[in-house]
Amino acid sequence: MSVAQDIAQVGGGVGLLDRERIIAKAGFNRWLVPPAALCIHLCIGMAYGFSVFWLPLSRAIGVTAPKTCPDLTLASALFTTTCDWRVSDLGWMYTLFFVLLGASAAIWGGWLEKAGPRKAGVASALCWCGGMVISALGIYWHQLWMMWLGSGVIGGIGLGLGYISPVSTLIKWFPDRRGMATGMAIMGFGGGAMIGSPLADMLMNYFKTPTSVGVLQTFLVMAAIYFAFMMAGAFGYRVPPAGWRPEGWAPPSSANAMITSGHVHLRDAHKTPQFWLIWAVLCLNVSAGIGVLGIASPMLQEIFGGALIGQAGVAFSALDAGQKTSVAAIAAGFVGLLSLFNIAGRFFWASLSDKIGRKNTYYTFFILGIALYATAPWAAGIQSKVLFVSAFCIILSMYGGGFATVPAYLADVFGTQFVGAIHGRLLTAWSTAGIIGPVVVNYIREAQVSAGVTGASLYSGTMYILAGMLALGLVANALVRPLGPQWFMKEEEVAKLQAASKAAAAREATGSFGIGKGGFDGTAALAWAVVGIPLAWGIWITLSKSLTLFH
Repeated sequence: MSVAQDIAQVGGGVGLLDRERIIAKAGFNRWLVPPAALCIHLCIGMAYGFSVFWLPLSRAIGVTAPKTCPDLTLASALFTTTCDWRVSDLGWMYTLFFVLLGASAAIWGGWLEKAGPRKAGVASALCWCGGMVISALGIYWHQLWMMWLGSGVIGGIGLGLGYISPVSTLIKWFPDRRGMATGMAIMGFGGGAMIGSPLADMLMNYFKTPTSVGVLQTFLVMAAIYFAFMMAGAFGYRVPPAGWRPEGWAPPSSANAMITSGHVHLRDAHKTPQFWLIWAVLCLNVSAGIGVLGIASPMLQEIFGGALIGQAGVAFSALDAGQKTSVAAIAAGFVGLLSLFNIAGRFFWASLSDKIGRKNTYYTFFILGIALYATAPWAAGIQSKVLFVSAFCIILSMYGGGFATVPAYLADVFGTQFVGAIHGRLLTAWSTAGIIGPVVVNYIREAQVSAGVTGASLYSGTMYILAGMLALGLVANALVRPLGPQWFMKEEEVAKLQAASKAAAAREATGSFGIGKGGFDGTAALAWAVVGIPLAWGIWITLSKSLTLFH
């Protein structure tokens, strides 16, 4: 159904954004839903790339060089109009992003299940893009608190709503490929920065003048572009009729003990030990990965030093300014390569989990991750750049894979009725990991530096501690068991929750309802091109920069 048809049919007690408005009709192609989700995730994924704005904004007043104030504190930086902001002041927006993402997903996850993905997608677009507009005003008036409020708080709420908006819907559309479906969407969140960062750099260079660094205009243009894409994604969402199954598909006859056919209510999910075990699984996997992401560039530079530019045996501290610049560019390529594996891992591992099971996939993450972290100091010690880089590329693929696999893990254990809301609550593990990982890694590094440790040994202790985190995650994953029957809702309660669906009258029956499995027809191919072309461009830009690592 087109947007025009939706608008024409407003009335009859069903609003344009209501869940009942977007129940799929016969002939709908389910392969239109993943690109709708990607339209939103590729936009909000720019949260990972916001650091591209920090240096230009740190000279928003001085333009060519920061206008510094020696007595500036964090509190005074929020309101100053005469001093340039420090990078550390701006960096708090990054913390706000992921704290608010987890909090908003947890708070409004239950609302999303009732309201539907379209309403949540529109709310996400308004918050994320509106937050960027408020931040642009903060740049105009040079008020840091407005940037924190705009992109950090309001934008962070948009992140949470946009991140979880497609999860429940995709799992219901792809019961035969739960992992692959969520992997496709969550891959977009990891890939958003690959498109947004080079786009922001191009726009800032276009808009900069002798009196402006061009960030204000860049924010406004990107907000407009993102709003168009996110609204297209929100209006592209459809939900399947109650009882729908893909044509020709039936649940596996040999039941998997880890995949339930029942449904756990949102009010009960967090009361189960399984919820908190999976919470720990995600938190520990993410803590280890996000800690590495935060130190990837300095780690490579300090471990390999001059070897990165053909000066084997020359420590990083002994390089001159020009050599350090060259080494930093190569390290940036390393970060880009990690980003590519982070994205690819989201699709690869989530799809693989459909074959080997979610629990076995996490076993792989933890066992392989422990081995790679434990051997990384050895690879650093023998100065093998190929082994070291390869190890961390695999580690980051599993970091991304953990995000993409966990919604399907939750659907297996808790059922699909409230999986989006349960996933929203579980994302508090991400917020927690966003604090634990960087803090642990940075403090260990500082302790090593204070002790006079340099070179390949500088990060050895860090690697062993991260391996220990994964060992704890391995134990938590091993303890996950199928839920007992007392946790599942009665069939009558499930039916009552689905009563608002137009197909509720036929809820006892199952079938394709004329929808089937779908395929790549012309409309689906066009929808995938809309998201695929920008993503391919971002991958090409990132890959071209990453190749400097092996020159």
